Amino acid sequence: MAKKSITKRWIFNNLGVVVLALLVIDMAIVYAIQNYFYSSAKQYLISKINAVTSVLSMHSQDSSANFSAEMRKMLENFNEKDKIELMAINSKGRVVLTSSGFSPDEDVPMPDYEEAMEQNEGYDVRKIGGGEKIMAVSVPISSMSNEYSAVRMVTSLTEIDNTIKGYTAAVTLVCVIIILIIVITGLYFAGSIVRPIRQISGIAHKFAMGDFSTRIDSESDDEIGELCTAINNMADELSTAEAMKNEFISSVSHELRTPLTAIKGWAETLMIDGGGSPDTMKKGVGVIVNETERLSQMVEELLDFSRMQNGHFTLQNANMDILAELGDAVLIYSDKARREEKAIIYNEPEMLPFVYGDKNRIRQVFINVIDNAVKYSSAGDTVTIKAYENGESVVITVKDTGCGIKQSDLSKVKTKFYKANHTRRGSGIGLAVADEIISMHGGTMEITSEGEGMGTTVIITLPAVKQ
Repeated sequence: MAKKSITKRWIFNNLGVVVLALLVIDMAIVYAIQNYFYSSAKQYLISKINAVTSVLSMHSQDSSANFSAEMRKMLENFNEKDKIELMAINSKGRVVLTSSGFSPDEDVPMPDYEEAMEQNEGYDVRKIGGGEKIMAVSVPISSMSNEYSAVRMVTSLTEIDNTIKGYTAAVTLVCVIIILIIVITGLYFAGSIVRPIRQISGIAHKFAMGDFSTRIDSESDDEIGELCTAINNMADELSTAEAMKNEFISSVSHELRTPLTAIKGWAETLMIDGGGSPDTMKKGVGVIVNETERLSQMVEELLDFSRMQNGHFTLQNANMDILAELGDAVLIYSDKARREEKAIIYNEPEMLPFVYGDKNRIRQVFINVIDNAVKYSSAGDTVTIKAYENGESVVITVKDTGCGIKQSDLSKVKTKFYKANHTRRGSGIGLAVADEIISMHGGTMEITSEGEGMGTTVIITLPAVKQ
């Protein structure tokens, strides 16, 4: 199938309309010019023939004058015989006298004469032998003489037609110049659109093939420039997302390999030694259980993320005690923090309003946030957890004195696959899942940090059930 270009469509559509409009205008102007000149010539002939009939009328009223002699004398002395031929037509409808001295053939039609005899004035434009165009005007004078029935004036339109042709050529030339200007400017304008579009198309093809290194060069500040800027921004985002995805795959592979290696190593040790001492058996089984739990949590995060991406993530909502879920999450990490010489400070309030939501998902959020606080803290650091009521909301804050987050990374930490600190374990989707869960509950999750080494604070706000 042949490719249709914008330039061809513009030429056949827009330019076709313009040419048709100019053609109509050209024809209208030519018609108006011809009508003007022909009307002027007609009025001139009528004024001249009226002057002649006025003189003849005076002669007809003079009883001492010979009307035929005066008619002949008028035709012989007609002062515009070089431009106009004056004719006298007898009562039988034949031209008997002319100002040129030559009588036309009897078979030459004179529709203007016939019209004059019926309507008191006749007018006609026609071509005669040789292709010359003439204009004729006739006026009846039968009331002045029994011998003559009408006088007739005939003039050539050759000079007028040549003038009209000159004007027509000038108007046509102007239309052609206008068309050329429109074509040149239109092609330039279409080219200014087509060229960047072709560039965009080629670069978009590279994007489709996974190459995000090329950018579109555009110096215009119009809509095309805005489109180029938007596509370049999209390429930056896609490139970042691609890098994050690759980093995520690498991180997940590493995160999966570490517990699997530990499980495999201890399983082989226990299998070879036959269990060994009870302490060895207890330690090995503990490592296997812990690493299995870690794998299970990671797989669950991946499944949750997949459900969110596919729109299959659902909540089992009901009124719940937010303190119970927060207390369970704190309890899970208390022993771990103690073993790693980190402190968790949690002063549980006596009571908080109920929250409407999925308790398992909310507990998952608390576990994720507390796990991050412990994970990104070092020995001797403290994780402080608070829960309180603020207006119609319940607020939970988790503040640590750990490694903190750079200001440049702060806006990205809730982005899927993003990891601000690559030295700590994690898949990079836990906070993205947690933020989505909180959003589905109508709440917010805000992460703040004053910088690296200054600790991190996570503020979770959930709407309370109205009592």
